Amino acid sequence: MKIVVIGGTGLVGKKLIPLLTQAGHTAVAASPSTGVNSVTGEGLAQALEGADTVVDLTNAPSWGDDEVLEFFRTSAANLGEAEKAAGVTHHLAVSIVNCDQIPDSGYMRAKVAQEREIREAGVPFTILRATQFFEFLAGIADFSTKDGEVHGSTARFQPVAADDVAATLAALVEQPATNGVVELAGPEAGTLASFVRRYLEAKGDTRKVIEDPAAGYFGAQVESLAPAQGSGARIGAISFATWLG
Repeated sequence: MKIVVIGGTGLVGKKLIPLLTQAGHTAVAASPSTGVNSVTGEGLAQALEGADTVVDLTNAPSWGDDEVLEFFRTSAANLGEAEKAAGVTHHLAVSIVNCDQIPDSGYMRAKVAQEREIREAGVPFTILRATQFFEFLAGIADFSTKDGEVHGSTARFQPVAADDVAATLAALVEQPATNGVVELAGPEAGTLASFVRRYLEAKGDTRKVIEDPAAGYFGAQVESLAPAQGSGARIGAISFATWLG
């Protein structure tokens, strides 16, 4: 198959492309740096020519509420139109677990809007909702630091390695579109604060982590960033301890 990975030069894309190539596919990384822009439409038609599957790993360059909403809406709509024109038979996109349950977050609202565009595009699709990546913990800690202390949310948290996200995508491209959602989480759950504490300790960072029910997630109030127990979510193979090591 020819598989075009939109955002293929990013964190997950760089891990996914080799997996697809090793499986015998023709994998193409498409991003603004390669002349393909899903927001302006530049290079989309050429990149998708002959493509069977598109993996959407796009991410907004700005987190402002209006900007991120416009980015995901426009990008998803442009991809849908280009895919229909090219005869693409599977659109596979990465979203976020519980994004539809965190209305305080402009970013989460934008991901919900992206999912809506995908559903309405008329191209068979699979949405992979993943939990937060281990690789995001440094940014979470920095955002949550006040006066030298990290105020960590007590929300349920079940992060996953970016390598497991890539491996799951590589498996899903081999399967028919579900026209629905598949969830992915890491093998261990706890509070967000507990994962941040373990991350900082492993990095030799002496900042104190305070469990704060009001801390939220990037300013948004949240109860859980993990799949519901018994939901049937796929579980990544890489433990947090292994990743830290």
